Amino acid sequence: MKNIKSIFLLAFLMTAATGFAQQTPAPKQTEAITIVGATAHIGNGEIIENSLIILEDGKIRTITNANSTKMPYRGTVIQAEGKHVYPGFIAPNSSLGLVEIDAIRQTDDESELGELLPHVRSIVAYNAESKVVESMRPNGVLIGQITPRGGRISGTSSIVQFDAWNWEDAIMKENDGLHINWPNSFRRGRWWAGEDPGVKPNDEYMKESKELTEFFSNAKAYLAGSRSQTHLPFEAMERVFSGEKKVYIHADGEKEIMDIINFKKDNDLENVILVGGYNAYKVSDELKNNNISVLLARAHQTPNLDDEDYDLPYKMAKLLTDKGIIVGLETSGGMERMNTRNLPFYAGTAVAHGVNKEEALKMITSNTAKILGIDDTVGTLEEGKDATLFISEGDALDMRTNKLSKAFIQGRDISLESHQTELAKRYSEKFENQEQEASQGQ
Repeated sequence: MKNIKSIFLLAFLMTAATGFAQQTPAPKQTEAITIVGATAHIGNGEIIENSLIILEDGKIRTITNANSTKMPYRGTVIQAEGKHVYPGFIAPNSSLGLVEIDAIRQTDDESELGELLPHVRSIVAYNAESKVVESMRPNGVLIGQITPRGGRISGTSSIVQFDAWNWEDAIMKENDGLHINWPNSFRRGRWWAGEDPGVKPNDEYMKESKELTEFFSNAKAYLAGSRSQTHLPFEAMERVFSGEKKVYIHADGEKEIMDIINFKKDNDLENVILVGGYNAYKVSDELKNNNISVLLARAHQTPNLDDEDYDLPYKMAKLLTDKGIIVGLETSGGMERMNTRNLPFYAGTAVAHGVNKEEALKMITSNTAKILGIDDTVGTLEEGKDATLFISEGDALDMRTNKLSKAFIQGRDISLESHQTELAKRYSEKFENQEQEASQGQ
């Protein structure tokens, strides 16, 4: 009897898990796919109005104007006249897959205890079956940089694609960069400790900055020595100093950004990227001269200060691109994992405030791919690159017309279903049935 009960319990749990599990990852592409007639947004500023795109073995084999070629169609043919094709959007500086439900601590694995943790790897905590990750795909967000949070040095990020069985399958670029949270020169008073909640200078700023400088100096000394005793944090810095691993420094203030530029010079760091960059436009010339790109914080926020332009966050992308800085868009902040699906609409906001539409598209495709160091495989629709792209019914940067009909990751025809689409279908059918019953009753 006990065995029978156990079998029934197991069957129930498996049924429940099936009902709430993520969509099964798509199988490897085995047949060529031809997309005909769509307006192709290449991701580098170019557009092909009447395109012919052939996907084969997970790669883009052909992309050309359908009017200028007699190339035969291959495999499955998708007629996409009147639609638009885009490269898969890329979400940098994201904690997707590291937290599922904010209020449940057991599902929160975005940070570790400690302050200086360059050896922490976010990828081993990434949940490829996250419902939140799944909900990115219907808006065209197909790739993300999974980034740890917390501490002064948070750890190392990795880049994944959003259709995988596990983190090993998801990896596109493992351990791509080190993330540093630069100290703030100002801070708000701790009201819960009886302090004035207003903004005031951070008396510990110089001390906290010096701790970072000393850590880098000590790491260099360790790596140049005998290494008789293994020091994991210092070992993790080797690829930083060699230039193989990028350094993402999170900061917003003008003084902080200037100190970061000096820090880059003092430590001879090749690949430094500014993340956040609220006041980056004030020192844009210095950033340009020191070859520092910016992953700009989300546009949908209010100004920090009362005397700033009301639309400052909306036009920051234009202020930086006009100075020749490579800008990508990121989505960190409140409700950041859920808000990541709005990435294309942040680009759309930049368009509404002066950025050319194809230039704004670059901020979530080719620019971000360059910044992350994955532009050899994704970011643009070019022959030889991964077939990671999607077909939209309309303008993908406009929330009214961003309606995907197909999406592919490395040539695999992925599902666009999610928990949200299931609920939408369920309740739309419910109300349709109620209307039918009401009309029949009359």
